[in-house]
Order: sequence, then C-alpha cells, then structure tokens
Amino acid sequence: MRLHAFGVGLLSGIGLALLCGCASSHSVQTDPTTAEIGIASYYAHKFHGRKTASGEVYDEEALTAAHRRLPFGTRVHVTNLSNGKHIILTINDRGPFVDGRIIDVSYRAARDLDFLREGLVRVRVRILQTAH
Repeated sequence: MRLHAFGVGLLSGIGLALLCGCASSHSVQTDPTTAEIGIASYYAHKFHGRKTASGEVYDEEALTAAHRRLPFGTRVHVTNLSNGKHIILTINDRGPFVDGRIIDVSYRAARDLDFLREGLVRVRVRILQTAH
C-alpha cells in the first residue's frame, strides 16, 4: 500500500510539472548549459531600413539578429569567443545563408561585440528565452 501511494504521488507530481510547463508556453526558459558555437557575421549598412523576415524594419542600432531556425522573438546571449564580450539579442530575421555561419547580428551588436574590423568572429549562442 505504501508503494502504491508513493507511485500515485510521483505520478501526480510529474503531471503537475507537465501541466505547469504547458501553462508557460509563451516563454520557455531553456537549459543554460546548451549552446551553439560557430561563426557570426553582421548586416551591411545597405540593409538598414529594409524589412526583415519577421516583418520588422531592420535598424542597424537595434540589438537584433538573424538565425536560420529560432522563432522570431527568441532572446539569445551571444559571446565573442576571442575577447569574451557578450550581448543579449532578439531574433527577428532569417539567415545567415552562408555555410559555416550560425548568426547574423546587427551593426550595433557587432560593434558592441568588437568585431566590426574582422567582419566574422567565432561566437557562442545560448538561448535565454524562446517565443512561440
């Protein structure tokens, strides 16, 4: 009987955890230990004022980025692995569409991460919060 009560309690706890997880589907906190490492590039000035894939207008001074798969509105923590500088960006576009690159950041983000001169840099991208 004691074992049965334990099993029912355990299953109830799991069910409650799953229900709570479903209730917070608007923003999901992800495991901070998972990250994507690869090459980042940044948007050229000519894209300033043009529409992004999300429908937003690209502002080179905004803290935004393009990613191939992450939902629009996802917030990511990007770290320049050559100097340790980091920034939080919001995904609002698709890309980059060049093999080997994992994220395309705004001009301001590239300036803040200190890779304008190089144009490309190795970064770690960690998801902070996803949007649905």
